Amino acid sequence: MGQKIKPRRIALIVEDDFEARGLAAALLEETDLQVVETSSAEEALDHLRSYGENVAFLFASVRLPCLMNGVDLARRVSSEWPWVRTVLTSGEADDNGADEIPGDVRLMPKPWRALEVLMEADRAIQAHRHH
Repeated sequence: MGQKIKPRRIALIVEDDFEARGLAAALLEETDLQVVETSSAEEALDHLRSYGENVAFLFASVRLPCLMNGVDLARRVSSEWPWVRTVLTSGEADDNGADEIPGDVRLMPKPWRALEVLMEADRAIQAHRHH
């Protein structure tokens, strides 16, 4: 009997700023996570509906285009995919809705530090192993 191959864990980046998304992707590609980039919360939810079991890390901006912002997305992920480690990033000290962020979600100021992102990704990998 062959050994069951476990699908790779996924880091889902949700950022509408092309440059910031590219920087996060380049950084997270250095980890054990498979990187998937999206530019809206709606795209991220589509991906979660299809591959949520494999998503270990969600790295999203608070401010996103379309109907849902990052806080809305974080609340939805906490509710439906509670094993996903979620980090929201914000360049604004007074982002609307920041006080509505679920307790298990980390808020990281922009510009974020590479080491902090890598540490959060590592926590996501460790937690997902036990999921």
